[in-house]
Amino acid sequence: MKSSKGFSLIELLIVVAIILIIAAIAIPNLLRSRIAANQASAVGSLRTLNTAEITYSSTYNVGFTSALSYLAPPTGTGNPTSTAAGLIDSVLAGGAKSGYNFAYTPGASDATGRINTYEITATPVSNSTGTNYYYTDQSGVIRQNSTTTAASTDSPIAG
Repeated sequence: MKSSKGFSLIELLIVVAIILIIAAIAIPNLLRSRIAANQASAVGSLRTLNTAEITYSSTYNVGFTSALSYLAPPTGTGNPTSTAAGLIDSVLAGGAKSGYNFAYTPGASDATGRINTYEITATPVSNSTGTNYYYTDQSGVIRQNSTTTAASTDSPIAG
């Protein structure tokens, strides 16, 4: 009596087909969940930036920053200053995080040199990193647009 060991070609092809079907179902869900995570991170980063700007303004009493980099940590073991306040991490201070680019625009200085307004936009690096655009300013309200760069006239996000 002859004993056969191993799998037949048909059995291996069936296993490969099942794995491909499972992958075809799982990969789009994985991509959608990554986009959702990047978008949630962008909103969280905008909240962090708003809080950091308010903290900066009340700590240094000079209004808001003139550049996003002013909120970054000081170099080495130095103490925080008005140009390196240490209120956000160096990644966010660089203007990009979790598939989004952040653009900071300070308002014009008043007669005393204070900057009393600012705008921040968050735009996805590509369609695979996010689909929503975000905007915030000194009011702390975060606004969203699904088709183009968000502005102060767009709808606020819920929550």
